[in-house]
Amino acid sequence: MSQAQRRAVSELLRVSPVADDLARRFQEAGHSLALVGGSVRDALLGRLGNDLDFTTDAHPEQVLKIVRRWADAVWEVGIAFGTVGCRKTLTGTGPGAQSFHLEITTYRAEEYDRTSRKPEVTYGDSIEEDLVRRDFTVNAMAVALPDKTFIDPHGGLADLARRELRTPSTPQQSFSDDPLRMMRAARFAAQLDFAVAPEVVAAMRDMADRIEIVSAERVRDELSKLVLSDHPTKGLHLMVETGLAERVLPELPALRLERDEHHRHKDVYQHSLTVLEQAMDLEGPADQPGGGPDLTLRLAALLHDIGKPRTRRFESDGRVSFHHHEVVGAKMTRSRMTKLKYPNELVKDVSRLVELHLRFHGYGTGEWTDSAVRRYVRDAGPLLDRLHKLTRSDCTTRNKRKAAALSRAYDGLEERIARLKEQEELDAIRPDLNGNEIMSVLGIPPGPEVGRAYQHLMELRLEKGPLGHDAAVEELRKWWGEREGGA
Repeated sequence: MSQAQRRAVSELLRVSPVADDLARRFQEAGHSLALVGGSVRDALLGRLGNDLDFTTDAHPEQVLKIVRRWADAVWEVGIAFGTVGCRKTLTGTGPGAQSFHLEITTYRAEEYDRTSRKPEVTYGDSIEEDLVRRDFTVNAMAVALPDKTFIDPHGGLADLARRELRTPSTPQQSFSDDPLRMMRAARFAAQLDFAVAPEVVAAMRDMADRIEIVSAERVRDELSKLVLSDHPTKGLHLMVETGLAERVLPELPALRLERDEHHRHKDVYQHSLTVLEQAMDLEGPADQPGGGPDLTLRLAALLHDIGKPRTRRFESDGRVSFHHHEVVGAKMTRSRMTKLKYPNELVKDVSRLVELHLRFHGYGTGEWTDSAVRRYVRDAGPLLDRLHKLTRSDCTTRNKRKAAALSRAYDGLEERIARLKEQEELDAIRPDLNGNEIMSVLGIPPGPEVGRAYQHLMELRLEKGPLGHDAAVEELRKWWGEREGGA
């Protein structure tokens, strides 16, 4: 028995109490059940979790009838595609309890037509027919239950050992069935650190335009999984090389700016991928608060310079400038993420980080006033920690002295922020008087003047720090008197 098979046996024994119990219920109902796809692959890799995928000859309504009497919860969100989901918890609710998330899908044989955004689902008659329709051979293995018969008609185990992605049918047929599989090839390359077979890469290059019929939501989900993987630059490179990125995230290949023999600047494309990798190094362990893969930070790192192609200018002295690329880049980020149907809050946060990523470079060797530091904190708001990480990641110079100087300068800025936080509660910067107090002091009703007074006090707070109630009242009356005098 190979090492991979021994790992698989160990993993399967761990999930057997729930998997075998369910399989016997399917047998009693006259149906077959097999663990399939990513669950078998992950068992062979020794990384099987509690999310289990099954395939069956039972149709969804028959699956529902079986699992409703057995599972703790059942959902039908994927039933139109032949999938029934459920949750099963074993050994009660104590510390030793295990909760499993199961998806049971009827043998399928779906494909896209030339214009559809969704597959037309038809049910297959055998597990062999189901497996040949799977995306990659490493996901086209099954274990029939409860007898644990290993089914591998397309050499998935050998490909797993070679760490290579191939398709069970021809790549052209596979990508015609579901063009999103081209994105999945890039995603699995990034997640598993696998190579992609040359014929698969060639088909991706030839068929890249087919991704345009897939819904933005499905593309977005694959892109997010890729970016959150352990090796995202590997998948992103593949997307760029095959032309997928040109159709999904065109701002990324646009960073490969043509070089000019008279005007030199760093490779913006490679720089952006390096910043992404350096940002990942700053995320912290997943088991620590705020640690683990951070989609907001990673997207901001990847996209922080996408405004450069539009703002590049060749200066007469041989320099290259990218004036205001952070502002242009923030608008481009907002537009692209909106087209990909990302949630509004995520769009707002990522575009804000892109907009702020250059702010630190005005800090120099510490010339900022306390007022400027307060504004930096105020403008970053809850994104401050991510802005720290993005700014530090944005240093990719090979000049060690320059890199060390930038690091020391940012250390100094963070120390100043920490000191001011202790003194002034920077995390909640607000004027010394609230709206009700402003109306009381000035004797005015609610309206635009209250907002203007509030903003004036906010500017004073940023400029001078906490004033205290009495001093704030004095400043407010002084400002009001000057306004009335000017009127």
